[in-house]
Amino acid sequence: MLRRNARLRREFIYRKSLEGKERELYEKKRTIRQCLEDGKVIPTELRREESKLREELAMEDTRTATYGANVADDEYARANESEPRVLLTTSRDPSSRLTQFAKELKLLFPTSQRVNRGSQILPDLAELCRSGGVTH
Repeated sequence: MLRRNARLRREFIYRKSLEGKERELYEKKRTIRQCLEDGKVIPTELRREESKLREELAMEDTRTATYGANVADDEYARANESEPRVLLTTSRDPSSRLTQFAKELKLLFPTSQRVNRGSQILPDLAELCRSGGVTH
């Protein structure tokens, strides 16, 4: 499980670095597009990449020109594939009112799963969520 967690962390950091590169590329394209529209001189730091960026600008349409058009947050990455699964739990020694409230919450979220916490600690609950395919 430690290898899996380490792999997930590496993948997350890699995705964030790619997102940063995409954002930087978008800003460069936006700057060149603005300079071309206004008839201004292209900044010196972008002159080396100007021809490549102009080619990419020529291929873009209104949908692909916006930043983040195809970027999906991890929370919604599988929204169209399967229903979200939510895990509901209470404190270690819940009162009867808290137990009743947890039962009512389970009715509000149709795909939720209620677990009696008992003596489980947070890492055990996290492992339970990973093994059970809980999404939220």
